[in-house]
Amino acid sequence: MSLIEALILAIVEGITEYLPVSSTGHMIIASALLGINGSEFVKVFEVNIQFGAILSVVVLYWKRFFQSIDFYFKLLAAFLPAAVIGFIFGDAIDALLENVTVVAASLLLGGIFLLFVDKIFNAEPDKEMTYRNAVVVGFFQCIAMIPGVSRSAATIIGGLAQGFDRKSAAEFSFFLAVPTMFAASAYKLLKGYEAITKDDIGILVFGNVVAFLVAMAAIRFFIGYLTKYGFKVFGWYRIIVGGTLLILLALGVDLQVI
Repeated sequence: MSLIEALILAIVEGITEYLPVSSTGHMIIASALLGINGSEFVKVFEVNIQFGAILSVVVLYWKRFFQSIDFYFKLLAAFLPAAVIGFIFGDAIDALLENVTVVAASLLLGGIFLLFVDKIFNAEPDKEMTYRNAVVVGFFQCIAMIPGVSRSAATIIGGLAQGFDRKSAAEFSFFLAVPTMFAASAYKLLKGYEAITKDDIGILVFGNVVAFLVAMAAIRFFIGYLTKYGFKVFGWYRIIVGGTLLILLALGVDLQVI
């Protein structure tokens, strides 16, 4: 992997990780278009640079991460469903990650749903996160194990469905990303560390720094935009990308991950 390829993937990760457009789907598409999707190191790189994206949340919301022990227990409650289901069905999930058709269909269908999200759910004023709310959001997060669904979208919708406003639902989604992405990244790194050479370490560090900086900017943009305008633009974006990919696949263009 070259520095340019690492830069592109890290930018894609940083922009899409916290937006409801599916970072996994975009990473799969980007690596396939770059022609580097067959490398074991690329697979490790794509997951490992999530450490940079994780750090951006901790830096931006550092005061919230030191507010109370109860905060951590609620994050744990929300994290457990994905941890258990991911452990049980890990191989099946990995198989889906290699299918661009699944990504495209998920992007399209998810985009259609996002067009109507703002009209479906109503926020309750001053709603506080309970353990029950946290667990429900955690189960919504499991839907994002299907590539293209978007972890961010699934967890935010999980919050909206329980009466939280857009900003509160999005921020809890960011917080939940920290243990979820850390566990996924650490597990992938543990399984694939043999694919990393001494020459690759610099690329990993570079990718994490880029993902960190880009994710910080993306989070700030997303919170402001989402609070003011809602989800519709992200829905249309998903529909365009997903629809375009399905058309290309129907025309015989080879986008499948080898």
